[in-house]
Parts: sequence; structure tokens; C-alpha cells
Amino acid sequence: MPVNLLPPQSEQLLPVAGVTIGIASAGIKKPGRPDVTVMQLAPGSRVAGVFTQNRFCAAPVTVARRHLQKAAPRALIINTGNANAGTGEAGMQAARAVCEALAVQAGCAEREVLPFSTGVIMELLPADKIIAALPAALADCRADNWFAAAHAIMTTDIVAKALSRQVQIGGKTVTITGIAKGSGMIHPNMATLLGYVATDAAVSQAALQAMVMHAADHSFNCITVDGDTSTNDSFMLIATGQAANAEIIDMDSADYAALAAAVTEVSTKLAQAIVRDGEGATKFITIRVEGGSSREECRQIGYAIAHSPLVKTAFFASDPNLGRILAAIGYAGVDDLDVNTLQLYLDDVLVAENGGRAASYRETDGQRVMKQEEITVRVVLNRGEAAATLWTCDFSYDYVKINAEYRS
Repeated sequence: MPVNLLPPQSEQLLPVAGVTIGIASAGIKKPGRPDVTVMQLAPGSRVAGVFTQNRFCAAPVTVARRHLQKAAPRALIINTGNANAGTGEAGMQAARAVCEALAVQAGCAEREVLPFSTGVIMELLPADKIIAALPAALADCRADNWFAAAHAIMTTDIVAKALSRQVQIGGKTVTITGIAKGSGMIHPNMATLLGYVATDAAVSQAALQAMVMHAADHSFNCITVDGDTSTNDSFMLIATGQAANAEIIDMDSADYAALAAAVTEVSTKLAQAIVRDGEGATKFITIRVEGGSSREECRQIGYAIAHSPLVKTAFFASDPNLGRILAAIGYAGVDDLDVNTLQLYLDDVLVAENGGRAASYRETDGQRVMKQEEITVRVVLNRGEAAATLWTCDFSYDYVKINAEYRS
């Protein structure tokens, strides 16, 4: 079960003026399952995004990137059950066919539609099924459908991920609501997931792009479940401009800082929810590396710890075999790292210093922490002022079972 993750409550999710959402069932993988989501955006809305860096990126990622460069989007379409990745030119044609059909029915241009898919790789998208479901999705479009959308985009997720916040911008109350899906194939670069955050604030395109990149870098790009980078990652930030605030243009302004902080907070909570709901996860682990010469160096060491199967299985077993963490720090690739000057903590317990086990360390203390559902690994490098925080989970028997049976 997910680690201390409560399902979202529908009444806690706030509509975003200028966004309506409709859900339908196309029967892509399972009959009757809601698997198609349409988001319609008010004229004048702006969209910015970041996508997977996997070279085998899915057809919808390629199409969405191209369309985002050509026009201001008016609609997004998301399907689960099929990733439309590794499908060649036929997959591109299927993605474009879905965009064209939605454009006709929604009254916009094909280039104003952004497609997104998630599910099994190397199976051709059943475009005909999705197109047949579009009238029902459009008929269902309403402003208060975020809760249903959070469930409709799930794949192996156990719990839906959704969150709303409000903040004052230029004397106006601005709403931010986001949903995300992800449970396996989670690794930063961009992190493997689908995420959609919308706000009714007025934001320039340049400021919006800077905002989504900052939010991704401090949230979705700070999580890992299994170190596998997906073919379909997409994180989109939508600004409809319906809040009537003065348009945010200056990225050094207080308004930009306030909105960016709220967007990053929502993104971070969604990202952490993905780790808490990691496939088979039983532990939620925060890795804090500080005292580094650069943030990148800290992230490099943090990811070495977070990606290690030996570290992750030790956490699952509640076994304080903490030399595995030292080994990961050592092979992280920081060539001039002096291991004699760093300290390793497990929550409040000093585990290692001066190149080895701390004199004060007792295995009973390590066992006490390892039995917790939430654990912090803290590495103090003592070579600078930089720091980075990452989030990961353990590896359990269920992770293998879920992925062994993924297509069943």
C-alpha cells in the first residue's frame, strides 16, 4: 500500500477558471474503465511544458512538442492503457489522427491540440477507439472534473494524485490545481510521469516556461522509484489568465516569486505522492546531501544512493546494512571526494565519520530508524555550501510482481 498517502478528496480540488475537463471510456485496455481525458482551455490560455529526454520518446511527445511550438493550445487529450511508444510512423499517424478528430469536434485547429499517452510500450495506439469516445468526453466537460481526471490518468497507481492551492497575486486570489500519475518507470530526466498543473493567473509565455522548468527541477526531477526513464514523460503548466491579475512578465518580481513558489509546492507534493505510491513501496525515503561544492554534485551523490538496488532492498528489509550507502557515495563519480571528512546520518543517528563507522553508532539505533515508514538519509560532505534533496522508496517483492505481470 502507498506510504502515508491519503487519496485526494473531491471537495478539496478547486476548479481553475478557463479549464474544463471531460472523461470517457474507450476500452483501450479494459472495457468500461475511464481511460480518455480531454482538457479544454479558454482562448488566450498559455501552456508551457517539459518532456522526457528518452531518445525513444513516444509519438504523442513528438507531436505535443511540435504543436506547442506552433500555436497556443486549446485542448489536451490524455489516454491510458497504451503508450504509443516504439510504434514508428504508424504511431505518429495515430497520434495526429486523434488530434485532428478532437480539433474538428472541439472547434479548434489540429496544431492547437496536445496529445499524451501512457501505458504499454510498442503497441499501436487504437486511435479509432479513442476517436469514438471523444463525443462522450466533450459532453462531460466541466470545471469541477479534476477528481475524475486524477483517477482516469492512472495506470499502476493505487492512489490518485491531485492537489489545489490558492495564493494572492497583485491583490487577486489565484488558484493552482494539479494532477499527476506515476508509480513505476520513475527516474528524473524529466521524471517519468504525466503531470498537469493549471492556474488562472495571467503569465507571459517566457515567464511560464521558466516557471515550469523551475518547478520540474525542484520536484519531478528530484524523485526516483526504479531508475528507469520512461518514453512518455510530460509535465505541463497551464495559465488561463482568468484571474484578472496584471500579467506576470518580470521574473524578478514578487508576483512571479509568489506564483512560482505555489506552483513548485503543488508540483513537489504531487512528485512526493508518486514516490509514496511507488510500485510495491513500503518506505518513503528522503535523501539530503549537503555541504557540497555544487548542487549538481549533491544530486549526483544523492541519486547514487537512491538508485542502488542494494540500498533499496536493505530499506525494505529494515536491515541497517549501511555500508551499502557508503559504497554508493563512493562510486557516485565525485573523483576528488574526501571520504574522511564526510558524515552519514540516518535520521538523527550518526552512522559514519572519519572514513568509517562512527564511534557512537549502535546497530540498535540503526534498526530503530530502519523500521520506520519514513526515513531521512543525510550526507554532510563538508566541502561547500550547496545542498540537494531527493525522494525515493524501497524495493519490495511486490515491485517485481507488478512489473512481471504488467501486461496481464
